[in-house]
Formats: sequence, structure tokens, C-alpha cells
Amino acid sequence: MIELASTVLLFSTFAAFAGKRGMTYMHVYQQEEYDTERLLGWIWKNKAFDKRLSLMILLICGLYYFVAPLFFDYVAPVFFNFALLLFMAIATALEKDPRKDSKKKLVATNRAKQIFFPAYVLSIMAATWCFLPIMPMPWIWIVNIHLIPFTILLINLLLMPFENAKQRRFWNEAHNKVLDAQPTVIGITGSFGKTSVKHILGHILKTQADTLVTPGSVNTPMGISRIIREELEPDHKYFIVEMGAYGHGSIERLCKLVPPDMGIITAIGHAHYERFKSLEAVAETKYELAESIIARGGQMIVHERTLRFDHTRTMKEEHESHFIVCGETADVDTSKKTGKSYLKKGDLEIQQIIQNTKGLEVRFNWKNVQYNVECPLYGIHHGHNIVLAFIAAFELGVTSADIQSAMLSVPQIEHRLEVRKQSGGLTIIDDAYNSNPIGFQSALGLLSHMGSGGRKILITPGMVELGKIHNEAHKSIGKYAGEICDIAIVVKGKRIPTFVEGFKETGASKIMEQVESFDEAQKWIAKNKQDGDVVLIENDLPDIYERVPKI
Repeated sequence: MIELASTVLLFSTFAAFAGKRGMTYMHVYQQEEYDTERLLGWIWKNKAFDKRLSLMILLICGLYYFVAPLFFDYVAPVFFNFALLLFMAIATALEKDPRKDSKKKLVATNRAKQIFFPAYVLSIMAATWCFLPIMPMPWIWIVNIHLIPFTILLINLLLMPFENAKQRRFWNEAHNKVLDAQPTVIGITGSFGKTSVKHILGHILKTQADTLVTPGSVNTPMGISRIIREELEPDHKYFIVEMGAYGHGSIERLCKLVPPDMGIITAIGHAHYERFKSLEAVAETKYELAESIIARGGQMIVHERTLRFDHTRTMKEEHESHFIVCGETADVDTSKKTGKSYLKKGDLEIQQIIQNTKGLEVRFNWKNVQYNVECPLYGIHHGHNIVLAFIAAFELGVTSADIQSAMLSVPQIEHRLEVRKQSGGLTIIDDAYNSNPIGFQSALGLLSHMGSGGRKILITPGMVELGKIHNEAHKSIGKYAGEICDIAIVVKGKRIPTFVEGFKETGASKIMEQVESFDEAQKWIAKNKQDGDVVLIENDLPDIYERVPKI
């Protein structure tokens, strides 16, 4: 009777443990967009499989086989059950709940629930062996613990045909709704800058007519389909769609979902580089938007730096009438750009981008007309985004006077060089959603301008998804930060050792603090802040990079 009771208690404790551990893996799976390969890669890279509890079970097994011969047959299993129960209860208590204890919390979407609950039941069913009359080897519990993430992957695999059918239904519904409503569709893509251009252009067009803009960083087929199904109305004249690229064919599929009438390509760079492996692959994928636009007889607006690849340059040269190219000549240095310029006579030429305490002033020439546009945004790189949005609106029929008037009231872009004054004389430059070298460089440039006698403080965990240039890019930006910042607070410095090295090279006399989390960095600021300090928050890592669970 005691043995049965201890078995029931152990089984119940495992059920609680499996629930929490399953949510931990589910949280990562959701952030990795239910990509099985990426979840397995994350587990292997971070060694995020159970070690502590598995070690305890091995120790208990050793004691079990040592103690068993000394007692009656029923005593040893009871001893094992209660010992394991204790350690499993401790492990359950220590496991964080990703629904509460995360920056980006586990969201109970329909898909997440459809995967998690069957996987949880499967994990519990796998542990029912403990009720067998002849109990197997105690170390089998280790197998049960390590099976938890694989039950999630198995259930997702089994559900895939149903998920694909549902997504096709939503895709068709959204596609047909766009064809029925017939808004002018503006597709925007790029390695970075696309959300900012969308924000600025959306603000301009909303002053002219009903305009729908995909919110935040929604840029996947299902995210865009949901916005269309829930928000697109017949009265919408314009529909601005941010298009994300996660591999070859990504943009092509989005163009089939929402056939664009105009396209904007902001940049081709190292954001998400590890997914593509080469900049040429990035360029080909981004220019799938141009292929769609050309086929539909529409207009492409591109930054001249996107033309530094054979594929993109050839496409532009073969279809000159469909392209408007914007950028700087080689002798203009507003963004520390190096290398040749791909501007030609007749292209839009950015002549000067001026940052002041009220925002940006951008001077450019197009079709022999001089423009001088002011906008209350911060960061030199936004000058390029302003120009791309200006030309798009102009090509859509908005007068230059109306565009310039609208530009004066563009709200700051949340978490993208958003400047906020706080009590006590502290200024925050919030660039938490940035993760690319050019944006980082621009943010440091802004930090150098914003200081007015106070200290210049940087909080950063570095950049992500840079692939093979990870170390080189961080070394370069670390050296630049050492020139500008008085204090650098580095989150997870072990992940970006070359940034630390670079900062120390040029900022040997400066202060560097290394912390384990963004919360620790905030606490340091709260404790040590002074009047006049300017704090740049450059990128904020998602949980899968910053807080690897101690499993």
C-alpha cells in the first residue's frame, strides 16, 4: 500500500514537472516560429537538456542498487520513489513559468495550445510504466524527462497537415479579400529599415486617405493574412505591407498573397545573415519583390546600396523604367559609408542629413528640384528612410507640400531610436528593436550628439543572427563605442567577446560593466544615474538569447 501511494505521488509530481518543463520548451519553439530545426539547434547549442535532475536520478539509482539487497523487496522501491519525488518537486519549484517570468511571454495561441496539451498528455502517458507490477530500471525516469521536448516536436509533426490546410484556408480568404477590395498595395522589404519606412509612409498616406498598415513587425504570411481578414475594409485606398524574408522564395510567396503595385527595398545587409549564409542570397530574395512589381508594371524604389550585387544591378539595368534609385554619391559621408556609389545621373541624390536636438533635416535633389525636409526623428540612418517614404508618397500622387507638412508630425518610432526625457534629467534613447551594424553605428552617432555635459551610457547585448561576421562586426562596433561612450553596460558579454575587446582598445580609460540580464543593467542605471546622463539602449535580446533556462 505504501509503495502504491509513493508511486502515485511520484507520478503526480512528474505530471507537474512535465507541465512546467514542457512550457519552457514550448516558449522557445514559439519564438523560433515553430521551426523544428531551429529548436533542436537551440537545445544543442545551449546544452538546454536536463542535467541536474538526471544526475540526481543516477545518484539515486546507485543508492537503490546498493541499498536494495539490505532491505525487503518493497522497501527499496519506496525509498527510490520518495527520493526522486523530493528532487523532482525541487526541480519543478525552480523551473520558471514562461507565461509570467519572461520578457516576451509564452502566448497561449490556438496553435500553441493544439501542440502543447497533446504533447503534455503524451509525456504523462509515457510515464505510466511506473504502475507496472514489475517496475523497470529506475533510470528509465531519465528517458521520460528527456522525451518532453520530443513529444512537442512529434505532435507538431502530426498536426502539420491540418495546420497547412488551415493556413491555406486563411491564405485564400485573405488573398481573395485583397482582390475584392483592390487597395493600392505598397510592399516594403529590406534587411533593416523596412518597419521605419512603413511607419513614415503610413503616416503620410493617412493624411490623404484611408490607409491600412501592417502593425509592428508583422511580416509573415499568416501574420499578414490575419491583418487582412480582420482589418482590411473596402474604404482602404492604400495598404502598406511589410514583407519579411526568412529564406529563398519568402518574398515571392508574400507577393502572391498580396500582389503589390509599388515596392520599396530599403537595404541589403547582415540582419538574419545566418539564415541566408551569403549577402548574394539575401539580395536575390529581397529582389523577388522587384520581380513581382516589374511583372505587374509597377514602380520600384530602391536604395543605391542594394545595387552592389550582380543580380540586382542586372535586373535594374534591364528594367530601368521601373526603378527609382535613392542614395548618396561616393563623396557624401552621412553614415560612414565606404565604397563606390551606384547612383547615376537622374537618380535621387541625398546631399546632406543633419541631426539636431529637434530631429532630422534632409536635403536632396531629384529631377533638378531641391528638397529640404524636416522630420522629428533621430538617427542619421533615418534620413534614408525619410527619403524612400517621401518618393513613394510623391509617386502615389501626394504633393511635395503635403508630404513635407505631414513629415513635421511623424511620431517617433517605438523602440527605434525613440528619444524620451525622464525625470531627474535622464535622457533615454530607446533602440531596443535594432540589431544591425549600420543602425548600431547610427545610434552611437546620435548618442554623441545628445550628450550635453552628462555621461554617455550604452546598454547592449550586441547583435544577433550575423553568422560568420559576428566577431568582426562586434569588434568594429566595440571600437566605435569605446570612442564615444563614457560607460558601457554589456549584457551577456561572453556572447560578444570581440565587442568587449574593441571597446577596451579605444576606451581603455572608460567604465565597462558586464551583467547577465537587461534587468541587471536597468538596476545599475537606477542606482548610479546622474543628472544629464544620456542612456542608449541598443537592442534587447529575446529570451532565447538572453536567458537560457538552467535545465
